[in-house]
Amino acid sequence: MNFAAALDQVAQVEKANKIETVEVDGLVVLKIVKHCKENLPQLVTGQLLGLDYGGTLEVTNCFPFPAVDCATEDEMLEDGAEYQYDMMRCLREVNVDNNTVGWYQSTYLGSHINEALVATQYNYQESIPKCVCLVWDPLLQAQGKLGIKALRLSNEFMTLYKSQEFTLDSLSKSGLSWEDIFEQIPVTVTNSHLIKGWLLQTPPRQPACPTQMYAKKADKEPFLEKNFECMIESIDQLSQDSARFQYHQRNVGRQVAQQTAFLQKRKQENELRKRQGLEPLSEDLANNPLFKQSPEPSRFESMLISSQIGNYTNEISSFCGQSFNDHDLIRSLHSTD
Repeated sequence: MNFAAALDQVAQVEKANKIETVEVDGLVVLKIVKHCKENLPQLVTGQLLGLDYGGTLEVTNCFPFPAVDCATEDEMLEDGAEYQYDMMRCLREVNVDNNTVGWYQSTYLGSHINEALVATQYNYQESIPKCVCLVWDPLLQAQGKLGIKALRLSNEFMTLYKSQEFTLDSLSKSGLSWEDIFEQIPVTVTNSHLIKGWLLQTPPRQPACPTQMYAKKADKEPFLEKNFECMIESIDQLSQDSARFQYHQRNVGRQVAQQTAFLQKRKQENELRKRQGLEPLSEDLANNPLFKQSPEPSRFESMLISSQIGNYTNEISSFCGQSFNDHDLIRSLHSTD
């Protein structure tokens, strides 16, 4: 097989594993919201079931994971695997979709962007190429939005995460940034024709009075404040991580200077010993502590923090977009007058 055929085969595999949209059944959305709300403020997770055809991933059922009360991590993993196996077997017996298509979890603003989510989603995509993670945020739902996002790791980041080399050189060669960690898939909620007919027959809602509209507008301020607070906290964490990396760079510079000085001194000593008829000193510097390279700190944490900051800025921009447009419109009207 030549190089062009190999590239074409890789492109076909990536196209076959690509997900263009995620269709979530309305009952699944209600189950996820109910499970997450009942356990607030604790964050919970669960399994997604369904099937995929073409570029569409259908989520037709789900079930929650039990609360963790085990003493050790091994017991937690063993009990979790046994619980999933029993649930899948029971669903199979009643002819319900039992194909795993991902998992879901609740979140608080951008707290879902962490190493645990990346590791879990990586394991899912390694075993099930077409799978997603549904993230539900109760604060977004309180603002009148769906509050559910479908995330998956990009193929480029999967390759980099498999190598576990998050150094500055590896990131520069791969060309990856924090924006390339996750892929957000569009989510659509689907219902059966019977439910759609029932919804059409329900009476329309009464329009909100001005007092209620003012209360809803006031409720939006804490959401904006919390996003700014979390973004400032993430910026501080990124600044601390950057300071640690700069400290490592300064140590490397000092070490290089000491190595250069040591080599020059050793060269001068060997020339002097050679003129004196003595044997030169050994140039085997493997055991010399000056020539032991200090490990470079991983840039993985900084990528996650940058992704969190990007998530906060996107939420703030989306939340305040309409207000900014109104402000610009009023300012332009005043300027014309």
